[in-house]
Amino acid sequence: MTVHIVVADDQELVRAGFSMILDAQPDIDVVAEANDGAEAVAAVREHRPDVLLLDIRMPTMDGIEAARIVCAETDCRVLMLTTFDLDDYVYDALRAGASGFLLKDVRRDDLVHAVRVVAAGESLLAPSVTTKLIAQFTSRTADRPAPPPGSRLDILTTRERETLEMISRGLSNAEIAQAMVVSEHTVKTHVSNVLAKLGLRDRVQAVIAAYETGLVVPGALS
Repeated sequence: MTVHIVVADDQELVRAGFSMILDAQPDIDVVAEANDGAEAVAAVREHRPDVLLLDIRMPTMDGIEAARIVCAETDCRVLMLTTFDLDDYVYDALRAGASGFLLKDVRRDDLVHAVRVVAAGESLLAPSVTTKLIAQFTSRTADRPAPPPGSRLDILTTRERETLEMISRGLSNAEIAQAMVVSEHTVKTHVSNVLAKLGLRDRVQAVIAAYETGLVVPGALS
């Protein structure tokens, strides 16, 4: 199966470099390039790619607004690019529906792997990424009391709530299975149910939901 991708970055050399690396892969086809968010949205609407590799900071329309539009209108998965791993816009990008983010100095192999992972329906939610996401969430909610778990989670079973809490800690399916003493297949079912019931795209949004509903309190898992 070929992964169709649009690459959007306002820096021509960066855009061309990423496109060249990805297009050289036998299972990846770069169908279009864009130099700002508006062009990225137009390219996704025209080509209907599987993945949009999108810079966060661009002129005309930034990557966050572009991601919000693309995720609302299509099933295209969005992988954000940022210069710094503590970019102030990372949280907003994930909140908009992005499936993860990469630093622009990402290694060639990691770039290719990330695109394949996101295209397969997974998200880039390594523990280090989770830590940064939680840190940003904590800084945004430091002056507010944590809300009680909302009724939004009432539709989840006990096991599904436990699964959501473990996802928010950055645990993999294998690690969750070990903690619950169940099979990895069972965990995959729990994860799928959590995402479906809460209307979430992936594990990144599951982490955000866990904090926003008060299931997990910032600082409690540090």
